[in-house]
Amino acid sequence: MEKFTLNFVADLFEQQLTEQQRNLSIHHIYTDSRQSVEGGLFVPIVGDRFDAHDFISGAIEQGAVAALWSRTEKPDDIPEDFPLIYVDDTLKALQDLAKAYRQELNPTVIGVTGSNGKTTTKELIAACLSVKYKTAKTEGNLNNHIGLPLTILRMERDVDVLVAEMGMSAFGEIELLSLIGQPNHAVITNIGESHIEFLGSREGIAKAKLEIKAGLQKQGQLIIDGDEPLLTSDDYPNKVHCGFHSKNDYRVEAYVQGQEQSNVTINETTFTLPLLGKHQALNAAFAIAVSELMNVSIDQAAKQLETVIIPGMRFEKIETKEGALLINDAYNASATSMIASLDVVKKMDYQRKVAVLADILELGDFAEEAHKKVGQSLDEQFDAIFTFGTSSRFILDGLPATFSGKQKHFTSKQALIEEIASYLDEDTVVLFKGSRSMKLEEIIEAVH
Repeated sequence: MEKFTLNFVADLFEQQLTEQQRNLSIHHIYTDSRQSVEGGLFVPIVGDRFDAHDFISGAIEQGAVAALWSRTEKPDDIPEDFPLIYVDDTLKALQDLAKAYRQELNPTVIGVTGSNGKTTTKELIAACLSVKYKTAKTEGNLNNHIGLPLTILRMERDVDVLVAEMGMSAFGEIELLSLIGQPNHAVITNIGESHIEFLGSREGIAKAKLEIKAGLQKQGQLIIDGDEPLLTSDDYPNKVHCGFHSKNDYRVEAYVQGQEQSNVTINETTFTLPLLGKHQALNAAFAIAVSELMNVSIDQAAKQLETVIIPGMRFEKIETKEGALLINDAYNASATSMIASLDVVKKMDYQRKVAVLADILELGDFAEEAHKKVGQSLDEQFDAIFTFGTSSRFILDGLPATFSGKQKHFTSKQALIEEIASYLDEDTVVLFKGSRSMKLEEIIEAVH
C-alpha cells in the first residue's frame, strides 16, 4: 500500500525532481539494503563501522526506487534517472520524515517507556484498543532513534492509533523519541535499575524516563506507577496513577496466581489474565487506564486482555521431552524483573525448582549490589541456583544463610548445560533469566 509519493519527501527536503520522479509511489521506508521490497525508499545509515551508502546498488536490485543521500557525489553504477534526495544527515532526515508522516496521518499516539515491562504493556494496550480502532504498534525491538522512525513510517494511512515503545540507555534519548512521536498520552511502567551505569542512580533513571513529557501533546495524560515516589513527585499536572495502594486511580485490588493464568481485579472488575506475576497485573492496569482514556470500557478491555498473546522469551513456557518445564524469560533482565520472575516461580506447583540466572548488564558500580539483592530474594523454595557469566556470581553471595539448595557459578555454557540436564524430569521447573546479550536461549535450545 502506498505511504506517499516521492513528492512528499522532495517537498520536505526542498529537492528538485522531475515530474515522473515526484509521482513515484513509496510503499516502504527501510535501512537494510538486503531487504526485498516493492517501491522502497532506502535510507543509508552511517555507523561507526559501516556506511550503508556503499550498498545502494544492492538496495536498487532489491526494489528501492529512491534513496536519501548524504554524500555529495552520485555513484556511477546506479541508473541515471534514479532519484537521490540529498540531505546533510540521513539519520536526522529519517527522523524528520517520520515526524512529518506522523503529523500528516495524525493518529492517536500512545508512548510507552519504563525500566521493565515496556513491551508487555505495549502489547496489552494495543490488544485493548484494537477492539475499537485500527491499531499499529512497535514490532520487535524497533524502539530506539532508528526503530521508532521506522515504526512510524510503517503505519498504513488509515491507522487510528499507534502504540509506540520508547527505549533508552542515556539522557536525551527519550526526549528525542518523544519529540519525533509526539504522543497524545504516555505511560511510564516503572523505575528500576536498567542502564544505571550510564544514568548514575534511580533518580537519574526517573529523570530520563520523564523526558517522555518533551513531546507529549497539550492536555496529554501521563500514566504512571502510582506506587513509585520518583514518579508521583513529578509536578506534571495530568497524571493517572496505577498500582496496588488504595490511593491509585486504577488499583489492582486482588491478584491470585494460577498455573497458567492469573485472576486479577482492577477497579472492581475481575478477569483472567494469561500472564503470571503481580507485575503483569500492574501492566494490565496501565492498559485499562489507557483504554478508558480512549473510550474503550473497562469491560471491553478486560475481555481483550483475557486472550492477549505476548512475544517470545518473556516467560515463555517450553516442555522438554522428559516432561520438565523450562521458562524462557531471557529477553532481558534487571534486578527488579529478575526478582519478579523468581517470585512467580515460587508460587508454581512443582516439586523441584531451579533458577538459571545470568549477568544483569549495564549496572557499572552497582553490579555487585544489584546481584546480591537478587540473591537475598531467594529462599528454600528453590532446590538449585545456577549462575552464569561474571557479575551473576554475586547472586550466590547474597543468598540467605538458611539457603540449603545447591548453588554453583558457571563460566562455561557446556558445563551448565550438563548440570541442568541432570535435573530434567516432570516434577521440575527451570527458570532462565538474564540480560539479552548473555544468550541464554542457546542453553535452552541445548537442553530442550
